Amino acid sequence: MNIVTARDLSKSYNSLLALDRVSFEITKGECFGFLGPNGAGKTTAMSIIYCYMPPTSGEVKVFGMDVTESPGEIKARLGVMPQDNNLDPDLSVFENLVVYAGYFDISKKAASGVAWELLDFVDLRDKAKVKITNLSGGMKRRLLLARALINGPEMLVLDEATTGLDPHSRHSVWEQLSHLRSKGMTLILTTHYMEEAEKLCDRVAIMDTSRILTIDTPTNLMNRHGGNLEEVYLKLAGRNLRE
Repeated sequence: MNIVTARDLSKSYNSLLALDRVSFEITKGECFGFLGPNGAGKTTAMSIIYCYMPPTSGEVKVFGMDVTESPGEIKARLGVMPQDNNLDPDLSVFENLVVYAGYFDISKKAASGVAWELLDFVDLRDKAKVKITNLSGGMKRRLLLARALINGPEMLVLDEATTGLDPHSRHSVWEQLSHLRSKGMTLILTTHYMEEAEKLCDRVAIMDTSRILTIDTPTNLMNRHGGNLEEVYLKLAGRNLRE
């Protein structure tokens, strides 16, 4: 069962073509990754999926609904972990979760119970009363993950979930995402970390310069092209991922 379907999706910003007629399908319960360098079009594709911006042309359906016709209904069933830290610095860790829950019409009492459960899940219970400015980068990313789960979403969208984190913090987030995946949650992520894609993703769409070069499982890509996933990318894109 497809939970996301995109057909000939394009997005332009004036003269800049961010996405050029890309098509893909994401099935319920899988972890699907958009892999590529900055500027490849990964974040643009994600932003259209979670109804942050409309496509210029083409069709995108999420939960069977068109993103341009039913954005409210789609957003209510999604959790989004953005690339940038947009936590409220004036609120504590716990308050950030409870206040955010209000956007989904979750009562304060119900939100409080869920917030404590999520703080346990991301190992931040002891930081509940701490202000955001006193958290490490890894703690902020884990809190953003908890916030994305506050409404009990059917699908989780993660944009560069571990960018800038030290190896220990990155592996901590991976463990939490692996747990969600084992419970059947659909995950969509963007990353430029090859190890992350290999560890988490059932399938990856390798992107470069606004187009999808190929979509397959990491194992199939490595078997077909030889080498690890980074070497596969270099063969397909013809340039260094981190350039």
